[in-house]
Amino acid sequence: MSVTVETAARTAPAAVIVAIDGPAGTGKSSTSKAVAAKLGLGYLDTGAQYRAITWWMVNNGIDVEDATAVADAAAKPVIVSGTDPSGPTITVDGVDVAGPIRTQEVTSRVSAVSAVPEVRAQITELQRSIAAEAPRGIVVEGRDIGTTVLPDADVKIFLTASAEARAARRSGELKGKEAVDLAATQAALAKRDAADSGRKTSPLAKADDAIEVDTTSLTLEQVIECVVTLVEEKRSA
Repeated sequence: MSVTVETAARTAPAAVIVAIDGPAGTGKSSTSKAVAAKLGLGYLDTGAQYRAITWWMVNNGIDVEDATAVADAAAKPVIVSGTDPSGPTITVDGVDVAGPIRTQEVTSRVSAVSAVPEVRAQITELQRSIAAEAPRGIVVEGRDIGTTVLPDADVKIFLTASAEARAARRSGELKGKEAVDLAATQAALAKRDAADSGRKTSPLAKADDAIEVDTTSLTLEQVIECVVTLVEEKRSA
């Protein structure tokens, strides 16, 4: 069964569905969580779900380069996402994977897994069901939310930033042995962008009706205020 925004359960008049897309390093997660918290909405990090299924594949000995094997296993893991922006959670088969899914091992494999159509179909349906059940509305961040997952979202934002700014931000997020130089981080981001934008199923793309926000020279607070303003304008329209 396909769930759309029109069929989403909305018990409050001001409930709103917000789609925030964009490549890594543009501030999607920080912005999305803060906007959701300020507006009393739920929050969903769809990238974490793809990381979670990738983690499961790796830990269950599935060759992530074998698209058929990945497709055959796509429906096996049970992924549960908590939508409280102040403390979002994610479990796989009851195991807390919030930490493990952020390792370089998972990061280097998630594009291959997320490119498999069966995986995208499985995760997309999960995302739509979560949005449909959000009583006050929800902020959903990812790469194909405005174009594929929730094409009828009330507000669509596409965050961008220069390659240099994105690399600096992403490198700053890494710690210990996974902290690498900016050039290596920028190269890794470029590779991820190419994989996400070039995949046949639901590629990374800006929706025609999305509002593009370049975060290169903006502080996080400025980006948050910009998005909050756009959502409040929609709510009051």
